[in-house]
Order: sequence, then structure tokens, then C-alpha cells
Amino acid sequence: MTEEITKCGYVAILGRPNTGKSTLLNAILGQKISITSRKAQTTRHRILGIKTENNCQAIYVDTPGLHVDDKRALNQALNRVATSVVHDVDVIIFLVDVKKWTPDDEKVLGILRDCEVPVILVVNKIDKLKDKTVLLPVLDELSKKREFVTVIPMSAKNRDNIDLLEQKVSELLPEGEALFSSEQVTDRSLRFLAAELIREKLMRMLGQELPYALTVEIEKFEETADIMRISAIIWVEREGQKAIVIGKQGEMLKQVGKSARLDMEKMFESRVYLKLWVKIKEGWSNDERALKSLVYNDEL
Repeated sequence: MTEEITKCGYVAILGRPNTGKSTLLNAILGQKISITSRKAQTTRHRILGIKTENNCQAIYVDTPGLHVDDKRALNQALNRVATSVVHDVDVIIFLVDVKKWTPDDEKVLGILRDCEVPVILVVNKIDKLKDKTVLLPVLDELSKKREFVTVIPMSAKNRDNIDLLEQKVSELLPEGEALFSSEQVTDRSLRFLAAELIREKLMRMLGQELPYALTVEIEKFEETADIMRISAIIWVEREGQKAIVIGKQGEMLKQVGKSARLDMEKMFESRVYLKLWVKIKEGWSNDERALKSLVYNDEL
């Protein structure tokens, strides 16, 4: 590595769905490694984002949005993935939406109540406030929820106060040597990132029509000097969902494939040949065995 690392540690980004956790991580790293959409629970995995700068390596953990208990196996799995990191990190960023406090926010607060790790409260989406005079009263009210190291108003989308947050994180991280190469930005494989890019396009393009129980599995990933050949299965639970994903005369699937392929070529810096199939596995989102056999086997 080109510089001696004197501080290193893990930083968890926690919050309910749709507070902008993945947007924040991507803004910190300066590139996309965690997918985003307006739909709740876009993130389904722990994603490590690694930022090495100024003799400090901060290892950010983007987690699924925490939500009020649900009996579905998928929702329970997402909650376990998110809560499991709380006691294994050095700093926690608690991300909330400036415009509303919900029962899901209260749930996250409850998880943090007995946590001895320093917690930074980040109040996101301040760019959405039409009346800026309400910001200070909101910050004051939120700061009383528990003892926070600091409270930072932010627009992750516009990168407002990103530098301030990184500076505070650096101050809180323990002394230690780097755990990753200074060139590395994530611990995730290209295969994993390819699956996530496909899922992002599905969520963005299908909007409200998107079947909740949808996931992507990479069946083949072959990398040569001049091209990557990737085959992926989009799993749904019912025939009607399959029809929605494929679209009229296959147009939706073609659009998803084209958009995902272009993003892959940009991210992987290579030509990509992408082939997609849509298949049915009934009830997979509420079946622990099915979850493990698809994409959650390393996290359940």
C-alpha cells in the first residue's frame, strides 16, 4: 500500500427501509457498490464498502432496512442480517429521514438502546425540506432520543456533509493496521455485484408492479480477456409474476437486460454478454431452505 494506515475499523449503517443507506454508502465511496431504488428493502445483504484515505481505513457495512417484525421468512432474515452487526463494529451510523419518524425507526432505536458502540445520528434528505426553518427543531427533537456522539443533517443524494461525517467516523475509529488493500472498495465478488445490478433494474423498471418475492441467481459467470459471459435466473413465486417480469413480447426483460448489461460494462470495465431467464419457485421467500439454496446461504 502507498500509505501507512494508523486507524482502521468497521462502521455499520443502520436504519429503517428507504432512509438512504445505500445512497450514503455509494456517496462515501464515490462509486456504486450497493443498489438503490425507491422501493423498501432494496438492500438484502450486508455490503462492505471500504474507504482508505488519510491514513485511515473505514470499512462500512450497509445493512438491510430494519422493519417491524413480520412472520415472512425473508423479512425475518433481513432483520437478522441487519441486527447481527451491531455488536461487531466500532462505530454505528443511525440514518433517519428528516421528514418522518416511524415505528420502524423506534425499532432501530430499541436495538441501539443497550449498545455501547458510539452512535452518530445522521438526519438524511434535508434537500426534501421546503421549509428550512423546521430543520433545527427536528434535529433538537431527534437528538433527545438517546445519547449520540453527534447529530449531522445531510443530503446523501447531493453529498451535503459527507466530508463532515467521514471526519467524525475517522476520529472514532480505533488505532490499527489496514485489513484490506488500499485499492479495494468492497469484499463482494463480481458475480454478486452482477446479480445485484440485475435486481436493481427490475426494482426500478417494474415500480409498483414488482413482485415482492423476487430474487436473482447467477447461473454462469465466465470471464475472458475481452468479454464476460453471464447467465442469470430471475426467481419469482407465481406464473403471473413471471409474466410481469417478461413483459409484452418479452420487452420488459429485454430492457432490464440491456440496462443491467450497460451498468456491468461500466463497473467491470469489460464487454458483457448477458442472458436472463425467469423461473418459478413457489413460496421461496417464506421458506428458510429455499432462501439458503438461492442467495442467503452465507447470512442466515
